Amino acid sequence: MVQSNGLQLEHKGLELSQEYYERIGRPVLEELFPAYLDRIAVGLVGEGSECFGYDDMISMDHDYGPGFCIWLTKEDYEEIGEEMSGIYDALPKEYRGISAKTHRTESEGRRGVLEIDKFYQKFLGAGGVPRKLSDWMMIPEHYLSVATNGRVFEDNLGVFTGIREQLLEYYPEDIRLKKIAARAITMAHSGQCNYSRMMRRHDTVAGVLALSEFIRASISMVYILNKKYTPYYKWMWAGMKELERLSEVGTILKNLVDLGPNKGSWYTNEWNTYQIELNRNDKVIVMIEEICALIIKELKVQGISSSSSDYLEEHAYAARHRIKDETIRSLPVMAS
Repeated sequence: MVQSNGLQLEHKGLELSQEYYERIGRPVLEELFPAYLDRIAVGLVGEGSECFGYDDMISMDHDYGPGFCIWLTKEDYEEIGEEMSGIYDALPKEYRGISAKTHRTESEGRRGVLEIDKFYQKFLGAGGVPRKLSDWMMIPEHYLSVATNGRVFEDNLGVFTGIREQLLEYYPEDIRLKKIAARAITMAHSGQCNYSRMMRRHDTVAGVLALSEFIRASISMVYILNKKYTPYYKWMWAGMKELERLSEVGTILKNLVDLGPNKGSWYTNEWNTYQIELNRNDKVIVMIEEICALIIKELKVQGISSSSSDYLEEHAYAARHRIKDETIRSLPVMAS
């Protein structure tokens, strides 16, 4: 029994899929496609919480169950792709008492027999590793996370894994520095500046938006400083627990969110209520500054900034100054 997000799940998707492949799928491939066993890659990578290991009882309601991906080169796909897809579709839909949930139309192509180039094309806009810095800039970061998550069960040919390993080496340094600059200035403007200003204006909606921008930029910054791709927003905080550096930022963010911003009592004329709400927002501001201080410390450790300022905007420009490529360096500092 595995604990996941506070909900018990007997069979985590990755383990279920690998066992299903090894006991059910591979024997069929050995029998029907023996000449291609050394040319296929098999695993579970891509869209779906189970590919990240974040699946739980709630996520079992759709696109969950025994299944895996078989990746073929373009040439092999043209030769046996259709036939192998038919065999895959005929495999048992139930394993260990778990039935594959009905796949939604928008989920087609997540499992089964896939062409390597088209798999990566879906997420990267190209069939392999981006060639130009500008190409890296165009890819949403969570797509890179999706393209490199999960597990490859076997890949004797090495084509699929070769692309995967290059992507896992992370962004070219100029792109990483550009993203650091963008996150730093967003954290400075939204958290260190505009959150308190909006709350003092009694504009709680804008205040919450500023706080949300700060939280998102902070989490993304932690991933970037760990050289890990930031996943889709609903898994950003969960994935922070697996990162080596700046784990304490996740703890502070949890405390910050549990405390919550002003709930609206700014509009009362009762001084005691006003003071309570003021104190709450003061605590939020203190935690924002604690997070920024930790980020600044890590920027210095990594040699990205030597500025003595406690305002992250200064460190944003320090990071941008280190970018070697003139085109990337000349982009607006918030562009990422």
